[in-house]
Amino acid sequence: MTSPSAPRVVGRDPLPAAVAGAWPPGAPETWLLSVSRYISAMDQGAPGKILDAEERERAAKFVRTEDQQRYTAAHVGLRELLGGYLDMEPAAVPFTREDCPGCGGPHGRPAVVGTPLHFNMSHAGDLVLVAFAGSPIGADVEKVQPVSVVDQVAQSLHPTERAELAALAAADRPAAFARCWTRKEAYLKGIGTGLSQDPAISYVGTGEESVPVGPWTLTDLPTGHLASVAADSDSADGPGYAAAYALLEQAP
Repeated sequence: MTSPSAPRVVGRDPLPAAVAGAWPPGAPETWLLSVSRYISAMDQGAPGKILDAEERERAAKFVRTEDQQRYTAAHVGLRELLGGYLDMEPAAVPFTREDCPGCGGPHGRPAVVGTPLHFNMSHAGDLVLVAFAGSPIGADVEKVQPVSVVDQVAQSLHPTERAELAALAAADRPAAFARCWTRKEAYLKGIGTGLSQDPAISYVGTGEESVPVGPWTLTDLPTGHLASVAADSDSADGPGYAAAYALLEQAP
Protein backbone atom coordinates (compact mmCIF):
# COMPACT_ATOMS: atom_id res chain seq x y z
CA MET A 1 0.00 0.00 0.00
CA THR A 2 1.61 3.26 -1.15
CA SER A 3 1.43 6.31 1.09
CA PRO A 4 -0.20 9.38 -0.50
CA SER A 5 1.95 12.23 -1.71
CA ALA A 6 2.05 15.39 0.40
CA PRO A 7 -1.14 17.47 0.01
CA ARG A 8 -0.80 20.61 -2.10
CA VAL A 9 -2.43 24.03 -2.34
CA VAL A 10 -4.07 25.25 -5.54
CA GLY A 11 -2.52 28.52 -6.67
CA ARG A 12 0.62 27.99 -4.62
CA ASP A 13 2.04 24.68 -5.82
CA PRO A 14 2.70 23.62 -9.43
CA LEU A 15 -0.13 21.94 -11.27
CA PRO A 16 0.00 18.13 -11.19
CA ALA A 17 1.92 16.17 -13.79
CA ALA A 18 0.00 14.00 -16.23
CA VAL A 19 -0.63 10.43 -15.08
CA ALA A 20 -0.14 7.77 -17.76
CA GLY A 21 -2.52 4.80 -17.63
CA ALA A 22 -4.21 3.81 -14.38
CA TRP A 23 -3.73 5.83 -11.24
CA PRO A 24 -0.98 4.33 -9.05
CA PRO A 25 -2.68 2.03 -6.49
CA GLY A 26 -2.80 3.38 -2.97
CA ALA A 27 -1.78 6.90 -3.94
CA PRO A 28 -4.63 9.37 -3.47
CA GLU A 29 -3.72 13.03 -3.94
CA THR A 30 -5.44 15.95 -2.25
CA TRP A 31 -5.61 19.69 -2.84
CA LEU A 32 -6.89 22.65 -0.84
CA LEU A 33 -8.00 25.97 -2.33
CA SER A 34 -8.66 29.28 -0.60
CA VAL A 35 -11.45 30.98 -2.55
CA SER A 36 -10.48 34.52 -1.60
CA ARG A 37 -6.80 34.03 -2.47
CA TYR A 38 -7.55 32.17 -5.67
CA ILE A 39 -10.08 34.76 -6.89
CA SER A 40 -7.74 37.67 -6.13
CA ALA A 41 -4.96 36.06 -8.20
CA MET A 42 -7.19 34.81 -11.04
CA ASP A 43 -7.08 36.32 -14.52
CA GLN A 44 -10.45 38.04 -14.88
CA GLY A 45 -10.99 36.34 -18.23
CA ALA A 46 -10.26 32.85 -16.92
CA PRO A 47 -13.86 31.80 -16.09
CA GLY A 48 -15.05 32.71 -19.58
CA LYS A 49 -12.21 30.79 -21.18
CA ILE A 50 -12.18 27.72 -18.91
CA LEU A 51 -15.73 27.04 -17.73
CA ASP A 52 -18.25 25.51 -20.10
CA ALA A 53 -21.59 27.11 -20.93
CA GLU A 54 -23.47 25.14 -18.27
CA GLU A 55 -20.98 26.13 -15.56
CA ARG A 56 -21.05 29.79 -16.58
CA GLU A 57 -24.84 29.76 -16.54
CA ARG A 58 -24.94 28.16 -13.12
CA ALA A 59 -22.40 30.62 -11.73
CA ALA A 60 -24.45 33.55 -13.04
CA LYS A 61 -27.55 32.34 -11.19
CA PHE A 62 -26.02 32.85 -7.75
CA VAL A 63 -27.46 35.97 -6.14
CA ARG A 64 -24.70 36.50 -3.60
CA THR A 65 -21.26 37.48 -4.86
CA GLU A 66 -19.51 35.17 -2.40
CA ASP A 67 -21.50 32.17 -3.64
CA GLN A 68 -20.68 33.00 -7.25
CA GLN A 69 -17.00 33.40 -6.40
CA ARG A 70 -16.91 30.12 -4.47
CA TYR A 71 -18.47 28.19 -7.34
CA THR A 72 -16.26 29.86 -9.94
CA ALA A 73 -13.02 29.34 -8.00
CA ALA A 74 -13.85 25.73 -7.21
CA HIS A 75 -14.69 24.80 -10.79
CA VAL A 76 -11.88 26.72 -12.46
CA GLY A 77 -9.46 25.19 -9.94
CA LEU A 78 -10.86 21.70 -10.51
CA ARG A 79 -10.52 22.06 -14.28
CA GLU A 80 -6.95 23.26 -13.94
CA LEU A 81 -6.05 20.29 -11.74
CA LEU A 82 -7.74 17.80 -14.04
CA GLY A 83 -6.08 19.43 -17.03
CA GLY A 84 -2.72 18.81 -15.38
CA TYR A 85 -3.45 15.19 -14.50
CA LEU A 86 -4.93 14.41 -17.92
CA ASP A 87 -2.51 16.49 -20.01
CA MET A 88 -5.23 18.54 -21.67
CA GLU A 89 -6.48 22.11 -21.71
CA PRO A 90 -8.71 22.80 -18.67
CA ALA A 91 -11.56 23.97 -20.89
CA ALA A 92 -11.45 20.67 -22.80
CA VAL A 93 -12.00 18.40 -19.76
CA PRO A 94 -15.15 16.38 -20.63
CA PHE A 95 -17.28 16.06 -17.50
CA THR A 96 -20.06 13.53 -17.07
CA ARG A 97 -22.11 11.96 -14.29
CA GLU A 98 -21.97 8.28 -13.45
CA ASP A 99 -25.21 6.37 -13.05
CA CYS A 100 -26.70 6.63 -9.59
CA PRO A 101 -26.27 3.26 -7.81
CA GLY A 102 -29.65 3.79 -6.16
CA CYS A 103 -31.94 4.50 -9.12
CA GLY A 104 -29.69 4.21 -12.18
CA GLY A 105 -30.27 7.84 -13.20
CA PRO A 106 -27.42 10.00 -14.59
CA HIS A 107 -26.80 11.91 -11.36
CA GLY A 108 -24.18 9.79 -9.58
CA ARG A 109 -20.56 10.74 -8.92
CA PRO A 110 -19.03 13.40 -11.20
CA ALA A 111 -16.46 11.89 -13.56
CA VAL A 112 -14.34 12.60 -16.61
CA VAL A 113 -15.26 10.73 -19.77
CA GLY A 114 -12.85 7.94 -20.72
CA THR A 115 -10.32 8.20 -17.89
CA PRO A 116 -9.47 6.04 -14.85
CA LEU A 117 -9.09 9.09 -12.63
CA HIS A 118 -11.68 9.53 -9.87
CA PHE A 119 -12.20 12.80 -8.02
CA ASN A 120 -14.49 14.44 -5.52
CA MET A 121 -14.88 18.05 -4.39
CA SER A 122 -16.48 19.89 -1.50
CA HIS A 123 -16.52 23.51 -0.38
CA ALA A 124 -17.65 25.55 2.61
CA GLY A 125 -16.91 29.16 3.37
CA ASP A 126 -13.49 30.04 1.97
CA LEU A 127 -12.23 26.47 1.77
CA VAL A 128 -12.43 24.03 -1.15
CA LEU A 129 -11.20 20.45 -0.74
CA VAL A 130 -10.54 18.23 -3.78
CA ALA A 131 -9.43 14.59 -3.67
CA PHE A 132 -8.17 12.40 -6.54
CA ALA A 133 -7.60 8.63 -6.68
CA GLY A 134 -7.62 5.60 -8.95
CA SER A 135 -10.77 4.28 -7.29
CA PRO A 136 -13.94 6.01 -6.05
CA ILE A 137 -13.28 8.62 -3.37
CA GLY A 138 -15.47 11.04 -1.44
CA ALA A 139 -14.74 14.36 0.25
CA ASP A 140 -16.73 16.76 2.41
CA VAL A 141 -15.98 19.97 4.30
CA GLU A 142 -18.41 21.84 6.53
CA LYS A 143 -18.55 24.79 8.89
CA VAL A 144 -19.30 23.99 12.52
CA GLN A 145 -22.97 24.77 13.08
CA PRO A 146 -24.69 26.20 16.20
CA VAL A 147 -26.35 23.87 18.69
CA SER A 148 -29.85 24.77 17.44
CA VAL A 149 -29.01 23.54 13.94
CA VAL A 150 -27.18 20.47 15.26
CA ASP A 151 -30.10 19.36 17.42
CA GLN A 152 -32.46 19.59 14.45
CA VAL A 153 -30.32 17.89 11.80
CA ALA A 154 -29.00 15.25 14.20
CA GLN A 155 -32.40 13.55 14.03
CA SER A 156 -31.41 12.24 10.59
CA LEU A 157 -28.34 10.37 11.91
CA HIS A 158 -27.85 6.72 12.86
CA PRO A 159 -29.53 5.91 16.22
CA THR A 160 -26.17 5.26 17.90
CA GLU A 161 -24.81 8.58 16.62
CA ARG A 162 -27.88 10.37 17.97
CA ALA A 163 -27.35 8.73 21.35
CA GLU A 164 -23.67 9.75 21.37
CA LEU A 165 -24.57 13.37 20.65
CA ALA A 166 -27.34 13.41 23.25
CA ALA A 167 -24.85 12.25 25.90
CA LEU A 168 -22.59 15.25 25.28
CA ALA A 169 -22.76 18.69 26.85
CA ALA A 170 -24.34 21.27 24.53
CA ALA A 171 -20.99 23.00 23.99
CA ASP A 172 -19.42 19.78 22.70
CA ARG A 173 -22.17 18.73 20.31
CA PRO A 174 -21.43 21.05 17.33
CA ALA A 175 -17.88 19.73 16.76
CA ALA A 176 -18.95 16.12 17.31
CA PHE A 177 -21.83 16.53 14.89
CA ALA A 178 -19.56 18.14 12.26
CA ARG A 179 -17.10 15.24 12.54
CA CYS A 180 -19.94 12.78 12.05
CA TRP A 181 -21.62 14.66 9.21
CA THR A 182 -18.49 15.23 7.13
CA ARG A 183 -17.51 11.55 7.47
CA LYS A 184 -21.00 10.45 6.51
CA GLU A 185 -21.32 12.75 3.52
CA ALA A 186 -17.81 11.90 2.28
CA TYR A 187 -18.69 8.21 2.47
CA LEU A 188 -22.04 8.64 0.71
CA LYS A 189 -20.39 10.71 -2.02
CA GLY A 190 -17.69 8.06 -2.33
CA ILE A 191 -20.15 5.22 -2.91
CA GLY A 192 -22.04 7.43 -5.34
CA THR A 193 -25.44 7.81 -3.68
CA GLY A 194 -24.92 11.10 -1.91
CA LEU A 195 -27.71 12.03 0.46
CA SER A 196 -30.24 10.09 -1.62
CA GLN A 197 -29.28 7.26 0.76
CA ASP A 198 -30.72 7.71 4.23
CA PRO A 199 -27.92 9.11 6.48
CA ALA A 200 -29.30 6.97 9.32
CA ILE A 201 -28.25 3.72 7.64
CA SER A 202 -24.46 3.89 8.05
CA TYR A 203 -22.64 4.39 11.35
CA VAL A 204 -19.46 6.52 11.17
CA GLY A 205 -19.24 7.74 14.78
CA THR A 206 -19.11 11.17 16.40
CA GLY A 207 -15.93 10.72 18.46
CA GLU A 208 -12.35 11.74 17.80
CA GLU A 209 -11.64 8.47 16.00
CA SER A 210 -13.63 7.71 12.87
CA VAL A 211 -15.23 4.32 12.33
CA PRO A 212 -14.66 2.43 9.05
CA VAL A 213 -17.70 1.57 6.94
CA GLY A 214 -17.00 -1.79 5.34
CA PRO A 215 -13.79 -1.36 3.30
CA TRP A 216 -14.01 2.44 3.45
CA THR A 217 -11.72 4.39 5.79
CA LEU A 218 -12.59 7.92 6.83
CA THR A 219 -9.90 10.51 7.55
CA ASP A 220 -10.73 13.75 9.38
CA LEU A 221 -9.34 17.26 9.06
CA PRO A 222 -9.92 19.10 12.35
CA THR A 223 -9.82 22.87 11.71
CA GLY A 224 -12.09 25.91 11.99
CA HIS A 225 -13.91 23.95 9.30
CA LEU A 226 -14.19 20.18 9.66
CA ALA A 227 -13.57 17.90 6.72
CA SER A 228 -13.31 14.22 5.91
CA VAL A 229 -12.27 12.06 2.98
CA ALA A 230 -13.54 8.52 2.40
CA ALA A 231 -11.34 6.03 0.55
CA ASP A 232 -11.28 2.28 0.01
CA SER A 233 -8.89 0.93 2.65
CA ASP A 234 -7.69 -1.75 0.24
CA SER A 235 -6.19 0.88 -2.08
CA ALA A 236 -5.56 4.09 -0.13
CA ASP A 237 -4.00 5.25 3.11
CA GLY A 238 -5.64 8.14 4.92
CA PRO A 239 -4.26 11.48 3.63
CA GLY A 240 -2.38 13.83 5.97
CA TYR A 241 -4.93 16.62 6.22
CA ALA A 242 -3.42 18.43 9.19
CA ALA A 243 -0.32 19.00 7.07
CA ALA A 244 -2.50 20.09 4.16
CA TYR A 245 -4.33 22.70 6.18
CA ALA A 246 -1.06 24.01 7.58
CA LEU A 247 0.15 24.52 4.00
CA LEU A 248 -2.98 26.49 3.18
CA GLU A 249 -2.58 28.67 6.27
CA GLN A 250 0.98 29.50 5.23
CA ALA A 251 0.13 30.27 1.61
CA PRO A 252 0.66 33.91 0.61
